[in-house]
Amino acid sequence: MSKPWVQTPLIESPFLSEAAGCRVFLKLDNNQPSGSFKSRGIGNFVLQRLLSRPGAKTHFYAASGGNAGIACVHAAKGYGYPATVVVPVTAKPIMIDTLWVTGATAVIQHGSNIAEAQAYIEKVLLPRDADGVFCPPFDHEDVWAGNATIFAEIADQLDESPDVVVCSVGGGGLLNGIMQEIGKRNWNDKVQVVAVETDGADSLNQALRAGRLITLPKITSAATSLGCVRVSQKTFEYAQRSNVTNLVLSDAQAARGCCLLAEHEKLMVELTVGVNVPVCHDGLLQRLLGPRKTLTPESKVVIVVCGGNDISVKMLQAWRQAIDVEDGVQGNCVQVSKKDTVVQPASTRIAA
Repeated sequence: MSKPWVQTPLIESPFLSEAAGCRVFLKLDNNQPSGSFKSRGIGNFVLQRLLSRPGAKTHFYAASGGNAGIACVHAAKGYGYPATVVVPVTAKPIMIDTLWVTGATAVIQHGSNIAEAQAYIEKVLLPRDADGVFCPPFDHEDVWAGNATIFAEIADQLDESPDVVVCSVGGGGLLNGIMQEIGKRNWNDKVQVVAVETDGADSLNQALRAGRLITLPKITSAATSLGCVRVSQKTFEYAQRSNVTNLVLSDAQAARGCCLLAEHEKLMVELTVGVNVPVCHDGLLQRLLGPRKTLTPESKVVIVVCGGNDISVKMLQAWRQAIDVEDGVQGNCVQVSKKDTVVQPASTRIAA
């Protein structure tokens, strides 16, 4: 059976490289068949379930803010199987429309977050369907194994280890996959990872500050595809390693990052991607890394462009107008506000 994901381009960004003072690359997983990196992890989960039960009648069920569901539907449909997706009531119309267009058997809105959508599948839908298989959005070894291929590709495309990888965190499936592959290559001493969240979807940051896994009361960030109220246990463990730094930025800064990528790289991407861009400006990345890694003009930093579904021209225009008002139409400089939160390894808080 063929894999439901593809190798994606790794391109160098002259604009972000100049801003960061080192070589910045973009890993374009928005080019996956499903429009996001979820084609890897979710696609691998679907593939492994089918390989483990050849010929069995199967109906996949996914709980998602959009991207995981789209990936589940794309993979299942590609193999000739049905898929139903339960999305929270906060899911955006653009994501729901994409689910239908991709070929979902049904799209059900239930609950205020992904956890409540998942509970509905497990308690209501699966008991009714003997052929039902739940497709976890992030917390499963097969999902992590699929996501690990993104770092394997990065290493092959660079022909060496990157110095830094920057990725966003929702439930943690992407971070888990990246860390898994870094560990497999014995590169923990070589590669620093910056795990970025938006304020209001910062379940990892809250857990690190509390010293234990916590569940957010609700998601208040506009980056709804990061809308996981609780990260996986494995993510919490990885995030405490010395080569991982957690950063929380605002939705406004994520929107600014999306506008910058649209203007300078001609990419339409989600807030989940835009939130990574500010690390390239005003020396923030070096401040985050501290003495663990000194960046030079030849250092290689890779930003994972994780998705491009939850975005539209209308959204970009609205963000651009808001930025112009805030800046007084005086340019595109990204600034990190004092209220933005940084959690360094060992859960030390500093002001960005």
